[in-house]
Amino acid sequence: MKAELSCPADHIPINENQVRLNALVVFLLSLTFLFVSHWIIPFFLAVDFYLRGFGFGGYSPINRLSGWIVKIASIPNKPIDRAPKQFAAQLGFFISDILLIAVVVELKSISYAIAGLLLLFAFLESALSFCAGCHVYSFLKKFFPRLAE
Repeated sequence: MKAELSCPADHIPINENQVRLNALVVFLLSLTFLFVSHWIIPFFLAVDFYLRGFGFGGYSPINRLSGWIVKIASIPNKPIDRAPKQFAAQLGFFISDILLIAVVVELKSISYAIAGLLLLFAFLESALSFCAGCHVYSFLKKFFPRLAE
């Protein structure tokens, strides 16, 4: 039996191309973290994911950079529902918080594994338009049915 995939929806369109650029920046920052292991990177990611995940996307440095690139490069608008990407940003906030804690308490192996997870999710979104957040959301809905309300 195949698992049913579902995503949150709010029917507010955003530009998928800009979202994928956001993910590319997260990918590059996560990759950079694997080489420099400085706390400022997960801190920056946590703040940025918070802004994008909890309704302050206009203040997100990554989102602003991606919007500027879209405008300058004349990348076309490709509408997609905002809610799944907002949920994915909330998930990114949670993951980057755990990464920041692991870095602060000097759990190097765990911090690399968590950064690898961010790297994977960001790669899937940026390169393949695969939203890992929708899969996590579908999984969580089984245990927390109120998510769907």
